[in-house]
Amino acid sequence: MTVQTAIRKRVLWIKADPLFPLDSGGKIRTFQMLKEWHRLHDVTYVALLPPNLSPAVRTHAALYSSHQTWIPWVDHPKGSAGFYLGLLKNLLFSKYPYVIDKYKSAAAARQINALDEENSYDIVVADFLSMILNLLPTRINPTKVIIFQHNVESQIWRRHYENAKNPLLRAYMLVQWKRYHRFEAAICAKFGGVIAVSEDDASRFRREFELTNVLGHVQTGVDVEFFSDENYLPENDHIIFLGSMDWMPNIDGIIDFVQNTYPRIKAKRPSATLTIIGRNPAANVVSLSQNDPSIIVTGTVEDVRPYMRKASAAVVPLRVGGGTRIKIFETMAMGIPVVSSTIGAEGLPVESGKNIFIADDAESFATHIISLLQNTKLARAVGGAGQKMVQEQFTWRSAVEQFDEMCNKVMLNKPLMHSQPYGLR
Repeated sequence: MTVQTAIRKRVLWIKADPLFPLDSGGKIRTFQMLKEWHRLHDVTYVALLPPNLSPAVRTHAALYSSHQTWIPWVDHPKGSAGFYLGLLKNLLFSKYPYVIDKYKSAAAARQINALDEENSYDIVVADFLSMILNLLPTRINPTKVIIFQHNVESQIWRRHYENAKNPLLRAYMLVQWKRYHRFEAAICAKFGGVIAVSEDDASRFRREFELTNVLGHVQTGVDVEFFSDENYLPENDHIIFLGSMDWMPNIDGIIDFVQNTYPRIKAKRPSATLTIIGRNPAANVVSLSQNDPSIIVTGTVEDVRPYMRKASAAVVPLRVGGGTRIKIFETMAMGIPVVSSTIGAEGLPVESGKNIFIADDAESFATHIISLLQNTKLARAVGGAGQKMVQEQFTWRSAVEQFDEMCNKVMLNKPLMHSQPYGLR
């Protein structure tokens, strides 16, 4: 079945946040898929809405959903008293991971239940696990619920634990990893299906959690018209890093890169510069530019492309992560050569030495970057091969077709409605 012959569905899509602005990989993936999908289906989008957000949040939502329901919610910024109180409360009194506990909302649970009772949705999509606790008190039939997993979340927490150096932080990460591993295995087994974003993740769900309801995976796509090579004029020795700078794996990766890899590059290419592009940079990221004038931290920008167009090379030096990196495909679509760690390129069908370079130690990573900066012919060849691959094989339309097929299987196979709330053992 293709999107053109899709079975029309009434869909309830649940996510922790609105999609405006498109400043993270998760938001971009969801937006691009829903933008295509809601043209064919009646999609109600439910999300938590912090105060004082731009009015554009609501108008933008019409691009990707037929109806919207916003749940008022207050988040405590990292570093605030409320944030640390929440961490402590979760550590002492909860069995759930903190990043699950923080989105629990009685108001959201009531609203979700009321919406389903009124509309009898064919499919309910939980986008990430963030809002999943708000489904547990409802009477929604769990067999019609699909969990759209952009990552194997517990794998990210395990890698945080493995890379933590501070003993207290390491102990905390161990607790969160263990909690998330138990939670992810138990909660995913309770619903109608799990959709991953790579075959690696789908296989891990089946193997590690012994899940029998993994429907498959949707490929990572890219908007090749938006991320084109128009006006791409790389500056000599200019390196970029693109990513949400309030996400811990990105913070960890770029700080390690600046400390261990960037000095090796500067030793061979003194004119090298690094621009870190991404929303809400943490204080320790901002300090990188304060300590080295060759490093620029942009903070939140309206459009990343003007910064990307100057890049001689892009780096994805992640040591922690999961799912797939949309930013790699976006960078490739512009013809920019990429050097990534194995974890950074995890789940993507790339080939080191052909359309990307893969390296996992500082010396090898620096060597590849230096080669690209020194050899423009090599940079054009690698960048061109990556661009050709994403343009020919990885559009969002084909990802939506895959997603729709898997949703059809759940919709056609679900049994009679449950009449009682369900819990988590």
